Amino acid sequence: MKYNHLFGPVPSRRLGVSLGVDLVPLKTCTLNCVYCECGETTNLTTARKEYVPLQAVIDDLEHYLGTKPRLDYITFSGSGEPTLHSGIDRIIDFLKSEYHQYKISLLTNGTLFTDSFVRSAVREIDLIIPSLDAASEKTFQQINRPHANINCVDMIDGLIKLRHEFSGKITLEIFIVPGLNDTPEELALLKEAVKKIDPDRVQIGTLDRPGTEDWVEAADITKMREIAAYIGNTEIIGDFRPRHTISSFQDSYSRQILQTLRRRPCTVSDLQQVLNLHPAEIQKYINHLLLHEMIEAEHKKRGIFLKIKNNHGGLA
Repeated sequence: MKYNHLFGPVPSRRLGVSLGVDLVPLKTCTLNCVYCECGETTNLTTARKEYVPLQAVIDDLEHYLGTKPRLDYITFSGSGEPTLHSGIDRIIDFLKSEYHQYKISLLTNGTLFTDSFVRSAVREIDLIIPSLDAASEKTFQQINRPHANINCVDMIDGLIKLRHEFSGKITLEIFIVPGLNDTPEELALLKEAVKKIDPDRVQIGTLDRPGTEDWVEAADITKMREIAAYIGNTEIIGDFRPRHTISSFQDSYSRQILQTLRRRPCTVSDLQQVLNLHPAEIQKYINHLLLHEMIEAEHKKRGIFLKIKNNHGGLA
């Protein structure tokens, strides 16, 4: 059965086997981050509303979870910022009431925790993973390119208030963009902000897949280790669970992607039409093919195009 608002389960570097719940249309977000794997934000907004039908999401969850799948987490994530959906609290309440055996996580850019209603809406979640890529307004604007209603000071204040009010776990994620937020001055500000937010742990990552802007590069491992040691209580995001351990990972989809790309380069949106899968799920197969250097990415005016690398013809 095809679910309109669920994807996966997918192998996640942070969450093990994770069932994705997508609450907003593709690229509806409060930020337009230069490194986003989903591409440029097309609906830059802070308006909270019922972007997808609340009951349809609950129906999808009820049907899928009725099969008693083995999951590490049910995760709000996907095409944009999940906390923009005004009914996220009711979905959380449903899961906690009917499927309390599953842990819930939230991947969020953290921008809407300035709103007490949003902080209250997520109070029953087990794990929140917000992002904080900069602690100065200039670098925040350069990396995250926020909606005009959002500023760095208020965002950090919202994360501090979340920590005071939220009893679950918080893992703060920082994405390192060389030349922007890895300078001594920027790292000092980030370290100070992390201390005030007081997350349970910090994770840092860097580019490992095509981002929105082609000038974004990956930080080298030596620099990442130096940053982790400087900030403290920090780990570098490692590899996700091997694909063969995830029952939902189907090699047939990887083969279909390769077969399609042999004919012509495609965007994730193009592949979505071919495979009839959620973009976030397609991205997991793409990441596997990129990791094994079977395909490569090229930035063009219409977006990030994927193509066969060096006429690669097989599948690992």
